Amino acid sequence: HGIKPDYVCMLERTEITAEFFNHDFGEFDKDIIFICAGVVHPKAIEYLKGRNLVITQKVLAFPYYINLKDFSYAAVGLSVAHTLSYLATYLSHKNIIFIGQDLAYAENGNSHPDDYQNSANYESQMYEHILTTAYGGNGKVETHSIWLLFKNWFENEMIPNTRKMGITTYNCTEGGARIEGTIEKPFLWACENLLDKDLNKPFEKLEPLSLNKQNEFLLKAY
Repeated sequence: HGIKPDYVCMLERTEITAEFFNHDFGEFDKDIIFICAGVVHPKAIEYLKGRNLVITQKVLAFPYYINLKDFSYAAVGLSVAHTLSYLATYLSHKNIIFIGQDLAYAENGNSHPDDYQNSANYESQMYEHILTTAYGGNGKVETHSIWLLFKNWFENEMIPNTRKMGITTYNCTEGGARIEGTIEKPFLWACENLLDKDLNKPFEKLEPLSLNKQNEFLLKAY
């Protein structure tokens, strides 16, 4: 649709998810930063060879045990939307805009878009269907327990924290489940009112750590 991301994130451990990266998009991938949790399937790293790749820690017992505090925990939350929302806070953005966060089945029962790689009804019968309030507050839509978990994390963890930081979260999905605490607006409105200024990109380039610095951190974690 002519939208090029600055960041693409992956948290999942499964090989089927890694296959999303098994495509040659040519120049389109140039300047995109791929952020992967350290627990992703090895094939994801293999497919991303030659791209701008960041491997970050997920909040798990092992990283805590080896005490790698200097690199923080960027893989926060249960979904890539959670992680990228927190990335927006790290980058000092004042507005977060959700698109594609339906977290519910479509009216025809599909769990994913028609062009989804693993079929539009990939999760249609995988979980028990549960009713939840629809986007806009008008009626109910069907969802499942995992999507509700994602929704609840937004409502109970992320949005209360970002509010304290003066960050406003807009839900411009225009359908699906209501995410409490967001401001529901059409995506066109967000583009015209929040995305009307050219950004000064790219950001300052970060250089890799020297070998001596890497060894210093390794010794501290030993």
